[in-house]
Amino acid sequence: MTPFYQLTATSLGGQSISMADYAGKVALVVNTASHCGFTPQYEGLEALYKKYAEQGLVVLGFPCNQFGKQEPGSAEEIGQTCYINYGVSFPMFEKIDVNGTSAHPVFHYLKSELPGLLGGRVMWNFTKFLIGRDGKPIKRFAPFTTPEKMETAIVAALEI
Repeated sequence: MTPFYQLTATSLGGQSISMADYAGKVALVVNTASHCGFTPQYEGLEALYKKYAEQGLVVLGFPCNQFGKQEPGSAEEIGQTCYINYGVSFPMFEKIDVNGTSAHPVFHYLKSELPGLLGGRVMWNFTKFLIGRDGKPIKRFAPFTTPEKMETAIVAALEI
């Protein structure tokens, strides 16, 4: 079992979820924020999820308040933004840190596998990591990369 599938995270509703639950799927892991210029990307992420879920895509949203304090709310407030304002139906997790000593293990692992340009640090909200069906990270996308611009890479991963 790959290291990704050995990790767990707590859902926005408080349940412990094993990443092994997503074994055999292509996962798109995203650090999110409700008050960011990139927040409208929720719409594109949801569109990709709906379009490709039956083929094995899952989007996993991880709210984070480390960048400009753009995710200050409670789990209930985050849920309001995601579920009501943007119609998100993909799994959302509790607010976490993505950088520093308190970085969540999911992001610690992903950054070690796909370090990016800042020595492994996540640079801002809506950084995205594409993970293959085998649990191995494939590609990292910058915050400004829209969900629509990732579709080709997602389709390629789904076809493997």
